[in-house]
Amino acid sequence: MLHYLDTKLPQPTPTRRAFLKLSAGAVGGLLIGSVIPMRGVAQSAGAGDTLVTPFVHITPDNRVIVLSKHLDKGQGAATGLATLVAEELDASAEQVEAVFAPSNPEVYQNLLFGVQGTGGSTAMANSFDQYRQAGATARAMIVNAAADAWGVAAGDISVANGVVSGGGNTATLGELAVQAALQEPPAEVSLKAPDDWVYIGKSFPRVELAQKTRGSVGMFGIDAQPEDCLIAVTARPPRFGATLASVDASEALSMPGVVQVLEIPQGVTVLANNTWAAMQAREALVLDWAEGSGETRGTDELMEEFRALLDAPGNPSAPRGDAAARLAEAAQVVEAEYFFPFLAHAPMEPLDMTVLYDGETASFWGGSQIQTLDHGAAAAVLGLEMGQIAINTTWGGGSFGRRATFDSHLAVETATIAKAWLDGGNGARPIKLIYSREDDIRGGYYRPMALHRVRAGLDAEGNIAGWEHRIVSQSIFAGTPFESFVFTEGVDHSTVEGTSDTPYAIPDMHVDVHHPQVGVPPLWWRSVGHTHTAYVMETMMDELAVAAGRDPVEFRLAYLEGEPRLAGALRLAAERAGPAGPDGTSRGVAVHKSFNSYAAEIADVRLRDDGSVKVEKVTCGIDCGVPINPDNIAAQIEGGLGYGLSAVLREEITLTEGEVDQFNYPDYPPLRITDMPEVEVHIVPSTEAPTGIGEPGTPPIGPAVANAVFAATGERVRTLPFSRHGLA
Repeated sequence: MLHYLDTKLPQPTPTRRAFLKLSAGAVGGLLIGSVIPMRGVAQSAGAGDTLVTPFVHITPDNRVIVLSKHLDKGQGAATGLATLVAEELDASAEQVEAVFAPSNPEVYQNLLFGVQGTGGSTAMANSFDQYRQAGATARAMIVNAAADAWGVAAGDISVANGVVSGGGNTATLGELAVQAALQEPPAEVSLKAPDDWVYIGKSFPRVELAQKTRGSVGMFGIDAQPEDCLIAVTARPPRFGATLASVDASEALSMPGVVQVLEIPQGVTVLANNTWAAMQAREALVLDWAEGSGETRGTDELMEEFRALLDAPGNPSAPRGDAAARLAEAAQVVEAEYFFPFLAHAPMEPLDMTVLYDGETASFWGGSQIQTLDHGAAAAVLGLEMGQIAINTTWGGGSFGRRATFDSHLAVETATIAKAWLDGGNGARPIKLIYSREDDIRGGYYRPMALHRVRAGLDAEGNIAGWEHRIVSQSIFAGTPFESFVFTEGVDHSTVEGTSDTPYAIPDMHVDVHHPQVGVPPLWWRSVGHTHTAYVMETMMDELAVAAGRDPVEFRLAYLEGEPRLAGALRLAAERAGPAGPDGTSRGVAVHKSFNSYAAEIADVRLRDDGSVKVEKVTCGIDCGVPINPDNIAAQIEGGLGYGLSAVLREEITLTEGEVDQFNYPDYPPLRITDMPEVEVHIVPSTEAPTGIGEPGTPPIGPAVANAVFAATGERVRTLPFSRHGLA
């Protein structure tokens, strides 16, 4: 089972007493954790006390509770962390649970980010050693407790499947937990050799399986139903950047169940006793919006301005050699332009957050993806210290980047509503802010629109002779707290990732970029810039292979001699896909490195009688380092390519005079089950450190399918989605 901690007042710095408040059933148990550097991994403090900086909680009733510092929104992070602890602790899989850790970046930071947060496919990469060492330290303390109790040397005690044995004695982990809490944690622990792994690389059940199977109440943020809770929905500007000129709320206030209407900086919020009443009353508001600094251009106008920039040099990104000179000498030159629309995230669970604020303390419940930012933003709005606020992380019903916002706008809006309610002379009540799907799709944050232009040459022998690549796309990171980490000499690396740092050995390559100002809120989207750069790189590599009269797999491998792991993933996929797909299908291939993982996908595609595309099968090769949980890796590749295929086939966000045209799934259609191909996932055996898996499956699917469509029709799809061409 997976729970979340129901907290109100975590202390600014974790202490034994603070954690006793934070963890249900903690008294008499063993709590342990670690922070890099891994010295002083835990502290013992006397009889009946727990341990500091906790990642593992072993209770007398024999539960092993792993505190997940990462949000799990379906990607399996909580299970992965539980696997690492259970492996080194030698716990039984059946006794392992997980809870979401409280917001405290000193203890639970993402070691690659420096703040507590989940994203960039980093959960396992930054936690692999940390959580194994936490499990190994807990095991060592259990063993020492057993040695003391039984008068047996620690070296003669074994632990297997949650049972401790030695000197003819046996006990469960829970039976030894209280005495283990008296032990001094070892300064260093030894981790298992890979040959001794029981769970890592093999199998471990999903920790949330029972809850999801039963449809347990309270699992997701949107399930929160505190007693006396008010539901909040907000009417926001139809154009980004517009402001409220006036509101007439008289009709709304007269409707049954409506409690109050509040004007806030984000718009006008209706508070009601239930969701239906709140949404109906919002429709009854008479609103007048001032244009202000809002975006007024439509997609066509933006396209025109973007296209003009394609003719002007941009800021270069890591140029190599002399692409212009080589192109001038090339025997053939292939030129192409590509268009990628804005994309919404559209997770199944729309945004929501619940707050209880009494003027002195505040507790928030929701699927927070960057707890540190949400925590600080809420504190700033409410004028409270961090220690007066708790961020209680719940399961997220999907995200794809949407729940990780640099401005913490959901936490800010929730806090703003709570403050306005209390400042209005009302008593403290829980308030749950809910976005409808229309709210999120029409007024959310988007993968930016992008244009690419590529000129690539071939010499007389069919080798690449120069590559010029220009990208026009709004920056995601400009003006955010992360800008300094991502920008170099005017280039947002997230826009060019996968191009200027391509693993292909192309000696003469020039990539440059323009970042036009657009008044549409941008946000990372599953695999970020790789969503469009992989499509361009891999369809262009296919065009060059065709122009050179070479096999598309062999052509790619010729430029991957210095990238054995990506070449290995491609060879594995090609071998398992076999020489040809099902009868009547055409085949396309694509490979891409992202988030330090190496993915190859081979798509077998059939054209239906109406000319639309049916992807019959995708064969994948993936190298993501040590495969912590192969079943979860396969699930993430399946989900990632399904998500990418959904966007490629039909999804786009368009604007008319600055307003979003789409509103819900009917006109922003996700992948149907009938569109989902058969997927085979083959994992490259590896002893390298684990790398990302949540996102690397997404980038290759679009170009693999596009290359298969070319093989079937002789036409290149360079303007997405496919539905624009009658292919979906």
